[in-house]
Amino acid sequence: MNIKPIKPLIDSYGRRIRKLRVSLLDACNFRCVYCMPLDPVFMDSSRWLRPQEIERVCSALVDFGLEQIRLTGGEPTLRDDFRDIVLRLSSLPLDKLGLTTNGWNLTKELDFLSDTNCRHINISLDSLTKEIFTRITRRDYFDKVLDSILSAKRLGFHVKINTVLMKGINDHEIFDFIRFSAEHEVEIRFLELMSIGQANGYKDKLFVPASDIIQMISSTEELTGEESECDSTSFNFKTSSGASIGFIASETLPFCGNCSRWRLSADGFLRACLMSENGIYIRDVEPEDYKAKLNELLMMKPYRKIERIEQDMYKIGG
Repeated sequence: MNIKPIKPLIDSYGRRIRKLRVSLLDACNFRCVYCMPLDPVFMDSSRWLRPQEIERVCSALVDFGLEQIRLTGGEPTLRDDFRDIVLRLSSLPLDKLGLTTNGWNLTKELDFLSDTNCRHINISLDSLTKEIFTRITRRDYFDKVLDSILSAKRLGFHVKINTVLMKGINDHEIFDFIRFSAEHEVEIRFLELMSIGQANGYKDKLFVPASDIIQMISSTEELTGEESECDSTSFNFKTSSGASIGFIASETLPFCGNCSRWRLSADGFLRACLMSENGIYIRDVEPEDYKAKLNELLMMKPYRKIERIEQDMYKIGG
C-alpha cells in the first residue's frame, strides 16, 4: 500500500499505539477452563482474514507507526496457511514479530520459524505436573508442550512461559516454576486471573494477587528488579537463584494508562482494548480512509481499567 508515513498514532492521553495482537483464528485444540467452555462454538473459517488481507492491514498499520506484532489465537498454528502468514509479516519492517501458542504443534514449526523474523515465542503452561495440566487444559498434551518449550529454547528463540495462577489449583507450584526458570534459562511470567468470560464465574474463589506471590517469593529469594519499557504488560525480576520471573497484574496493577496495544480479530475487527468490545471493521477500509478510521479507534481506547467483560477470552484473541 502506498500510504505516506505520518505522525505515529497518539491519543489524547499521549499513548502511542505501536503494538498489535493479531488473532489468526478463535479455534483451539485445548479447552482451558478460564478461556472457553468445554464445547465452544468457533468462527467459521470462511470469515477469517486471508493471508494477503492480514498482510495488507498490518502493512498499513506499520506505515502509521506500528512496531511490533504478535500472532495469537485460539491456537495460531492450527491454520493451514500459518506459514504463509508468518512469511508475509516477516517481510515487514518490524522491531519484533512474536507468537503466542499453546505449544501443542510448535515443534513441527520451529525449523520453519528459525528462517523467519518470528523469534519471540510465548508458550502457555499453567502447571509442571501432567495431572494438573490436564485438569486445567482438559487435554493430555503436557509432554508435547514441555518438549516444545525446551526445543524452542535450544534453537535460540526468545522463549517466555505464561502461567495463569489459580488458588488451590497451581499456586503451590510457584517455586517449581522458579527452579524451572533457573535451570532452563526461560522467563516465567505469572498472570493474574482476569475478569473475562469463563473466569468471571469463579474468579473470587481462585484469584491470587501478584503482591501475595511476590511476598511469598521474597521470603526465600532476593528479588532484583529489571528495567522494562514503560508500556510493558509485565514487571520483571531476577531471583537470587538465577530465575527470570515477571508478573502481569492486570487486575490489581492495571497498565491501561501506558497501554500501546490494539487487537485484530480473525475476521478483521480491530479493537482498542482487550476489555472492551468497541472497535472498527478494518477489512474493507480503503487506503485513503485509514487515517480517519484509525483516529476514530484511538478515541475508543479507555484510559482506566474496565472491570470485566463477558465475552470469552478465546473470542478476543488472548
